[in-house]
Formats: sequence, C-alpha cells, structure tokens
Amino acid sequence: MNPIQPASTPPNRPVRLILIAQIVLALVVIGLIIGFVPRLLARNKLNAENRADSQITVDVVSPTAFKPNLGTPLPAEVQAFTQASIHARASGYLKNWFVDIGDHVTNGQALAEIETPDLDQQLAQAKAELDQANANLGLAKISADRWTELLKTASVSDQEAAEKQADYALKKADVSAAQANVRRLEELKNFARVAAPFDGTVTMRNTDIGQLISATGGVELFRLAQTDPLRIYVRVPQSLIYAITPGQTAQLTFQEMPGRNFIATVTRTAGAVDPTSRTLQVELQVPNPKGEILAGSYAQVRFDDATNVTGLTLSDNTLVFRAQGMQVAVVGSNNIVQLRSIKLGRDFGNTVEVLNGIAATDRIIINPPDSIADGMVVKISPPVSTNSAAK
Repeated sequence: MNPIQPASTPPNRPVRLILIAQIVLALVVIGLIIGFVPRLLARNKLNAENRADSQITVDVVSPTAFKPNLGTPLPAEVQAFTQASIHARASGYLKNWFVDIGDHVTNGQALAEIETPDLDQQLAQAKAELDQANANLGLAKISADRWTELLKTASVSDQEAAEKQADYALKKADVSAAQANVRRLEELKNFARVAAPFDGTVTMRNTDIGQLISATGGVELFRLAQTDPLRIYVRVPQSLIYAITPGQTAQLTFQEMPGRNFIATVTRTAGAVDPTSRTLQVELQVPNPKGEILAGSYAQVRFDDATNVTGLTLSDNTLVFRAQGMQVAVVGSNNIVQLRSIKLGRDFGNTVEVLNGIAATDRIIINPPDSIADGMVVKISPPVSTNSAAK
C-alpha cells in the first residue's frame, strides 16, 4: 500500500509573508513617529522657551540731538568804531575853541585855534636864515664862476678853483637846510589850527580859552568818536565758541531801553581762547544812524541765529560706571550688546551732554543691569503705544 503524500505549498505564500512583514514594519515606524515626534517638538519648544526666558528684556532710547543754547544773554561792551584823543602839536595859548561835547564834526573841520607867539618868532628867524643862506649862495656862485674863468688863463691854481667850487656846494647845502627848517616850522604853524581827523562826535573837551598848550606831554584837548556804526565786544564761553561764525546775527538789548532790540552782526573773533577766563572775544557791529546807542555803555547780546553745531544728550539712567570709565550699553541690529566708552560734557541735571562715543541712531539701554556685558543677547521690549498708555 502506497504512503499518503502531503499536500503541496501554495505558490503565493512567500509574497504574503513579505507583505505581512512590511505591514508590521510600517506599523512599528508609525508607532515610533507617533510616540517620539510630539516629545521632540515639545522638547524643542521647551528649549526655545528656556532660551527666551534666559534673555534680558530691556528698554532702549536713542540720543537726543540739541543745539547750543545761544539765547542766554552775555554781557557786552559798546565802543566807538573809531576813537581818537586830540592833542596839540604846536605850543602856545588856546585862542578859541569852536566845538563842544556832543557836537557832530566832519573830517578837517576846525576844533580850536592856538596862538603860537614863540613858534611865529622861530618861523620868522628861520625865514631870515634862509634869506642869509641864499645871499651866501649867490656870492659863492659868483666866486666859483670867476675862479673857473681865471683857471682857463692859469691866473689861479687848481687848488683855489676847487676850493671855490666846494664853497659853492656848501652854500647850496646851507640853503637846502634852511628851506627844510622853514617848511618844518610852517607845518607846525599849521597845527595851530586843531582839526578833526574824521567824521564823528566830540565826546570830551578838556581845554578853554587862554590855557597854556604844550606840544610835548600836553593834556588831551578833545576826544572824538565815530559812533555809526558801533563796535560791540562780548566774551563767549568756551563751550559755545564753535557756534559763533562771522556774518551771524545777534540781538543787542539795553536795560535802559526795555523792549528795544538792535540787530548786530558778528564781524570777527579773536581766534584764540583767553587762558585766564576761557572765553573767546567776539566783535560785532551795529548800525547807529540816529545816535540812540551811546559808546561806552553796557549791553547784553543774545546769539539767536541758528548754527550747524549740534550735540547729543542722554538720560543719566543710561550710564554704566565701570573701571574702564563711563560707558553705555548699545544694542546692535542683531540684539547683541556692545559696551562703549563715552566722553561726557555738560551736566544738565537729568540729562548729560555726550561729546563722543555714540551716534544719534544708536539704541542705548535704559537702566542697564549690573550683569550687562559685551556679547549678551537681549530682547527689546515693544514701545508702549499712546492708546495703551491712556488706558
């Protein structure tokens, strides 16, 4: 009897097993994804939150640009544009004076007349000496010409003819000297008429009729001042010297004329700071056609004209005091902190002037913590809107 043969394996069994294995593998992968991806996302989110929590949130402010306060009145001195003390150049006695204080005079106008008897006698003597010199010159010329003719016939020696020619030259020199002396005395005689050297106003008369006048070391007869325009001198503090430029205008005021403003123009500066007062002397000019402003008076000057000189100010709660000196914490475009050393200028109370170290576009941290350092990453708090602040 033949043994029973087993049934044969269907031909599609390996394919079915592979399919089952793939399904199982896919289920395992899906399970892994479902289990680990949420955890990974949660962990990344937690790390991001931790990093965000570790960053410091800061408030920032930008420096404020300002122009120097030129409106503060500065004391000034008013002086005449041109001023001269009139002294005598001829000695004698005052014969007459023609102007008094406050009178307006023109260039060349007579101010006074001096009687000069001594000078008149000297001039007369000099003219007589000139006549004598001319007579001696004529005689010397006749002798020189005669001796020259005699020399042609050998009637005189060469030595005698040369002596006559030398004597003639000497007499010519005497005449020139006498003429110069006469001209000198005539010029001095012209000074007997005291004249104004320029157009102006007589501000002082210090003489009277009959007074003895001395040409050497004499007293001042008159004082003359040109009062249109006037010169204004003011000393500007060192902190404002670069805000003053020639051509700039300023307001000129006087306590005795309240409500009146005169416009003055800067003409020049001293070009150097006074080492004693640390100020710069500035000269201005102001027209004075009506003579309302008196030379020698006290005034106040306000430089209200705008200038190109600007500075930067910061709130005092942005400053960082370190061993390296005064610093501020600047936040860059990538929110990374940079500590910068600065140089301070004037202290205005709640704000200070910064001379260098920062720019107007920099973002400066307000109330920086003591732990602030270079390279730290910070988070800038959003600005509070006006509506939110109102609520």
